[in-house]
Amino acid sequence: MDQIINYFESIDPVLAAFYATLFTWGLTAAGAGLVFLFKGMNRAVFDGMLGFTGGVMVAASFWSLLAPGIEMSPGEGFVKVIPAVVGFGLGALFLFGLDKIMPHLHVNFKETEKEGVKTQLHKTTLLVLAITLHNIPEGLAIGVLFGGVAAGFDGATIGGAVALAIGIGLQNFPEGFAVAMPLRREGFSRRKSWWYGQMSAIVEPIAAVIGAWAVMTFQPILPYALAFAAGAMIFVVVEEVIPETQRDKYTDIATLGFIGGFIVMMTLDVGLG
Repeated sequence: MDQIINYFESIDPVLAAFYATLFTWGLTAAGAGLVFLFKGMNRAVFDGMLGFTGGVMVAASFWSLLAPGIEMSPGEGFVKVIPAVVGFGLGALFLFGLDKIMPHLHVNFKETEKEGVKTQLHKTTLLVLAITLHNIPEGLAIGVLFGGVAAGFDGATIGGAVALAIGIGLQNFPEGFAVAMPLRREGFSRRKSWWYGQMSAIVEPIAAVIGAWAVMTFQPILPYALAFAAGAMIFVVVEEVIPETQRDKYTDIATLGFIGGFIVMMTLDVGLG
């Protein structure tokens, strides 16, 4: 692990963010690859994996984004928390706007429950777009944190950025499966199901590069940018991930998955950060 951290310290931060999100994209592809091994999807396991995803995202939002963002903010008392409040709110509003505009369909939801602007897009495309919404704040968070390290802000560390990438990658694994298997059930070939599953994470490297570049170019925005990514991720968890786990009888398994994901992400961030 020390060698990995040293490597990321030695390269350009934008490139580091890009490589880190290639890793998270790769785990999405690996998760989607399960479609080659399994004919179906056990709903209990699936809900547990979705819960794990939510736990990772919530823990990352605090330990990797909000806490260091508040720490590096200037001022004292209420003044110190203003960047976190503003950034968090804007991040949630940003995803709220995308949720209302981008047509998509959540996993486990019926086709009549699709969201966003009215469209004639096929159900499969809407499923991919739903997971893509998850991945925008995740890629942005990784890029912003790497950019903060390059800018020399206290509280932003390579270890923390690597921990965030690992945590996001772990929860991307079930997300890839969550897209690929429903597509397989819709009659797509295994190869096409895998292709669309892994493509749902293509936005992560793009968002990461944008986030790293923005923070390095406009350094004072870092505390706001960290909170922005956190707000976007919390919105995704509350509006999409949790409801998707509460539509069957395996809510307890999903809850335990959430707790497990939170513990894993917290451990990674504290241990490496």
